[in-house]
Amino acid sequence: MTTISRSPAPAPAPALAADAVHALGVRWRRRHSFGFWAVAAAFLVNMGFSAVPTPLYVLYQRRDHFSVITLTVVFAAYALGVIASLFFGGHLSDWVGRKRVLVPALLVNVLSGLIFIFAPSLPGLLVARIVSGVSVGLTTATATAYIGELHLETLVDPSRSPRRAQIVATAVNLGGIGVGPLAAGLLAQFAPQPLRLPYIVFGTVLVVLAVLIAVAPETADRPDPAPRYRPQRVTVPGDARRLFFAATATGLSAFAVYGVFTSLAPSFLAGALHQTSHAVAGAVAFTAFASGALAQIALSRSSLRATLRIGPALLLPGLALMTTGMWLTDLATFVLGGALAGAGAGISFRAAITAAASTAAPESRAEVLAGFFLGAYLGLSVPVVGLGIATQHVSAQTAMIVFVALISAAVLACARVVQTESDPT
Repeated sequence: MTTISRSPAPAPAPALAADAVHALGVRWRRRHSFGFWAVAAAFLVNMGFSAVPTPLYVLYQRRDHFSVITLTVVFAAYALGVIASLFFGGHLSDWVGRKRVLVPALLVNVLSGLIFIFAPSLPGLLVARIVSGVSVGLTTATATAYIGELHLETLVDPSRSPRRAQIVATAVNLGGIGVGPLAAGLLAQFAPQPLRLPYIVFGTVLVVLAVLIAVAPETADRPDPAPRYRPQRVTVPGDARRLFFAATATGLSAFAVYGVFTSLAPSFLAGALHQTSHAVAGAVAFTAFASGALAQIALSRSSLRATLRIGPALLLPGLALMTTGMWLTDLATFVLGGALAGAGAGISFRAAITAAASTAAPESRAEVLAGFFLGAYLGLSVPVVGLGIATQHVSAQTAMIVFVALISAAVLACARVVQTESDPT
């Protein structure tokens, strides 16, 4: 009798296919997870780079002997760059891909750092700030969308909440603006070449992150045929204009508060509070922005009604404490006020953008938010320049009282309108 030997039976083809699909899915999610964190890091560092000059403005003033008004004009040049880039290029990543916009945007900020280093005159500062604003305007819209899309690709269950992406985008946006002054202040205080080294450090990190993003997965499908170029449309919904404009004014007021921390706060510290430490100036700005980021995260599940109450409830006492600290020459009171004001501004801004977005149909949300951000970013320039002009005629303490009164009235009035219009009952 002949014995026939048999080789082991092969695994069923469906099982092999399932294993291959699983392995492919794991690699896919890992690549997108890598991209998620690379983009988040780049977003944070780029926003930080935009605020690197904050603790250095006093040094520029001392070196070039320019006034507080000139300082605020230099800062306003940044807002001009942001607004221009939002209007002309904030939507381009939808057409050409996220990486094709984000990588050049990061390198544009590296260019601004080179201008800061090699053209350290007043015209150079103005150009560098405009260029940095262009970078940030392109980065803000693109990186926020990119983070959300990469996060969705890392989920085993696509129906799960995108909350992690929203929290990360919020944290790196506001938190990054705080990290920049903190790092620059420490470098200026304890390391050599304070007007060069911070830009070199941040620029080097941005170049590395740009390379990492260049090899990260792309998430946006390029339309075929490519649409004809046009600037970003700004849509104001006709049936909800009162709510939209009230929300935008709230966002403008919140940005005005943050504008003080990234432009005039170091001068206030050196003048009214006699604090000339660059590290302290950077830490004060960091406290305000970090408080805003943490407050937004903590209340990320709260309703619009709750945020409309809590935001002003923190913002107004915070501004009052800041002004009291300036009058009493008390740094601790000023810093505590800055932390409360930063938290209140962050929450108020979150309520404002939620209300503005609610006025739009899904197909026009991008246009509505473009209009909101264009209006809100005016808060980084017009009120701060006005405050700078006021300090040429009255003391910084008196000018701050007027600024606080105007911002408080605007926030209270606009929050009431937003509350009424979004919930008429």
